[in-house]
Amino acid sequence: ADNWILWNGSCTSVNTFVSPQPVEATDDAFWDQFWADTATSVQDVFALVPAAEIRAVREESPSNLATLCYKAVEKLVQGAESGCHTEKERQIVLNCCRLLTRILPYIFEDPDWRGFFWSTVPGAGRGGGDEDDENARPLAESLLLAVTDLLFCPDFTVQSHRRSTVDTAEDIHSIDSCEYIWEAGVGFAHSPQPNYIHDLNRTELLKLLLTCFSEAMYLPPSSDSSNTNPWVQFFCSTENRHALPLFTSLLNVVCAYDPVGYGIPYNHLLFSDYREPLVEEAAQVLIVTLDYDSSTSSSPTVDGTTTGTAMDDVDPPGPDNLFVNYLSRIHREEDFQFILKGVARLLSNPLVQTYLPNSAKKIQFHQELLVLFWKLCDFNKKFLFFVLKSSDVLDILVPILYFLNDARADQSRVGLMHIGVFILLLLSGERNFGVRLNKPYSVRVPMDIPVFTGTHADLLIIVFHKIITSGHQRLQPLFDCLLTIVVNVSPYLKSLSMVAANKLLHLLEAFSTTWFLFSAVQNHHLVFFLLEVFNNIIQYQFDGNSNLVYAVIRKRNVFHQLANLPTDSQSIQKGLQRKKKTPEPISRTNSQDGVSMEGSRPAAPAEPGTLKTSLVATPGIDKLTEKSQVSEDGTMRSLEPEASQLSPEGNPPAALSDGEPWSGEASHSRRDRRRLSSASSSGQWTPTPDWVMSWKSKLPLQTIMRLLQVLVPQVEKICIDKGLTDESEILKFLQHGTLVGLLPVPHPILIRKYQANSGTAMWFRTYMWGVIYLRNVDPPIWYDTDVKLFEIQRV
Repeated sequence: ADNWILWNGSCTSVNTFVSPQPVEATDDAFWDQFWADTATSVQDVFALVPAAEIRAVREESPSNLATLCYKAVEKLVQGAESGCHTEKERQIVLNCCRLLTRILPYIFEDPDWRGFFWSTVPGAGRGGGDEDDENARPLAESLLLAVTDLLFCPDFTVQSHRRSTVDTAEDIHSIDSCEYIWEAGVGFAHSPQPNYIHDLNRTELLKLLLTCFSEAMYLPPSSDSSNTNPWVQFFCSTENRHALPLFTSLLNVVCAYDPVGYGIPYNHLLFSDYREPLVEEAAQVLIVTLDYDSSTSSSPTVDGTTTGTAMDDVDPPGPDNLFVNYLSRIHREEDFQFILKGVARLLSNPLVQTYLPNSAKKIQFHQELLVLFWKLCDFNKKFLFFVLKSSDVLDILVPILYFLNDARADQSRVGLMHIGVFILLLLSGERNFGVRLNKPYSVRVPMDIPVFTGTHADLLIIVFHKIITSGHQRLQPLFDCLLTIVVNVSPYLKSLSMVAANKLLHLLEAFSTTWFLFSAVQNHHLVFFLLEVFNNIIQYQFDGNSNLVYAVIRKRNVFHQLANLPTDSQSIQKGLQRKKKTPEPISRTNSQDGVSMEGSRPAAPAEPGTLKTSLVATPGIDKLTEKSQVSEDGTMRSLEPEASQLSPEGNPPAALSDGEPWSGEASHSRRDRRRLSSASSSGQWTPTPDWVMSWKSKLPLQTIMRLLQVLVPQVEKICIDKGLTDESEILKFLQHGTLVGLLPVPHPILIRKYQANSGTAMWFRTYMWGVIYLRNVDPPIWYDTDVKLFEIQRV
């Protein structure tokens, strides 16, 4: 396009532009070349405006770059004022939009320029034509307000409600944008006619919004949660008169989207889907506007444990961020149903198996959807209870387990593994989740796991076992989380299958070897978690769990070895020697991995060279959760955190939990533990007899030992008397057996509920922006700019 020639150096005006000599802002003929009305695409702009050129202008003729930004924003403001009635005006608006999307990252990467958009431009008053500079709006505000107006511009981004003639063209300031919400759903019943031109225009404007918000990528991660993003803060404030219709439009467009369309095979290859890019962009803008640290504010929702208020409409005043506020106030059952069905439909889409390969469209934005689902549950407790009220929660669970299983060997998807596990941890803090898991699992999603017949609880345990035994090394910090989820649901599991029972015993076997227990300061926590799982099931669900009881009896030597764990220095050294011979953390031998499901593919590692973004460390499980005790009537009482678990404020989150071996027992303070486990001269930690004794004495083995003491002689007697080798007879005996009055008094059920904290808020911010960075490749908005929030790495 000729008018872009000035960017490629073959024309004198590029030299004028890059030269230190400022071009006057009033020289319209010069500036109009940048957005004159030839049709270009955003890809053209990226190709014609190279990074080196933008940086050169920024360094050598800053005043020209400043004027270009100011003039482009001015054009957007004019377009919003006039309502973009002509094709020429629309073209100018789109070109300015593309140009700003191209330039903004280079403004953000330079600390000296970062404040530029927040400075005022002479003459751009808040009162429209007001020349009073006191009252002038920062450029950023003018830009954001113009974009929001343009997102509800009749015949440009929304359907006009009038018969169109130029005289009756709707005045953009008199329209009520709530009547122009883009899609039916929450708070809006009317579904407008699809219009692909409107979809394309909305997508370009949302791309510019996302670029404005991306200033966050150019600041290093900090645990200081007061670091609000000024762009998001203004956009989600009462200054934005379209905040409500825009929030609703974004949410409804995402939740109403059905990628399979009319269900005609190969449909997506015949017709271009203009909706999908809009849905992706909407999902990304939505999660960025909801980037809000709920741990520092009073939660915007009613706490679910209080009675009577859970379904009232009168909530305490919410946060200043209107998007978070609106999200937290959604309360109608039909709205919850619409959101949950939509998210579940989209998350299940990659699992849709058809007999015709590639015949159904597969969406790629499941990570954004998981962040959105997380935000919904975190900010709106009524939504969380709605999700858990019926077995619909399983429509979210199965896709998450599918993603976890599929990504377990892929280093580039470690963020996806974390968010999936975080969501399950949040859900597992509620009793209903454990109860729902008892529903039989019949949907056969092809997964690379052993075939089994059982419930959703079996599926969860089998997938977690697979992650722990055959995931890559970097997943080890998640083991605590995975086992905490199993502990949280264990008191409610009515009947585990033999496959799942064997998996749990295999994990105990692997985690209780001496070399594993002695090789890291927190490894014994995993044994405590597993023992707690067995105790919960034996004490609260003994009747239906003959498979697990049988597995415990068969593997009784593991429990005896734990009870007799050596604590002298020589044995500790010997245990550690064994580690050198077996470097694999957990052997896959004797894990009875049967045949995998039909049609499944093994989890594959990342292709070499795959780009990934780094993540900040997640807080340890003791910071992520707080303990609650379940009382007789099923209500939960929060337990005061032990003094030893409170870290001094302001510490950066530790990558691996170094909390205490807490399993209901009071634990040593960190100082004591340091004394017990000496640090060698190389600064490396070494286990000592005192340290082993300090936690061995607290292993909760009483219940299991009593069970073995009662049942093993009985089972052995049956085998001898009847010459039995057939396990079905033994299982039958165990099914009808009872331990009433023989076991110790049942312990109270302890649930570790997720609690919001600034460490996870920061993790979500880096994860979310990393996903957005990697997913926006056409055009590559942030590629090769100097981002600071994360590092871009190659696998």
